[in-house]
Amino acid sequence: MAAKLKKGDKVVVLAGKDKGKEGTISSVNPKAGKAVVDGINIAIRATRQTQNSQGGRIPKAMPIDLSNLAYIDKNGKPTRVGFKMEGDKKVRFAKTTGDVIDA
Repeated sequence: MAAKLKKGDKVVVLAGKDKGKEGTISSVNPKAGKAVVDGINIAIRATRQTQNSQGGRIPKAMPIDLSNLAYIDKNGKPTRVGFKMEGDKKVRFAKTTGDVIDA
């Protein structure tokens, strides 16, 4: 199944410790059904110091399940995403308004 959310989409968290927070998707793993959202689901990871980076306790955004995310449309409201054919092109659209997300 095609991932309905893509890198760069603005989303809101529907469930979990960060419920209600908004962020932008930085990466998506459709096979695992997860996405990494900037500033959401932060965990502290201990990292060893190397020549290139400082070691210590580094906060890192961990993957969150796609089912716990909702796309935010241009009105600022969370909505579900669907697919439809526009001419011979498959496009994503917001289910609440029917507006095309990416032409």
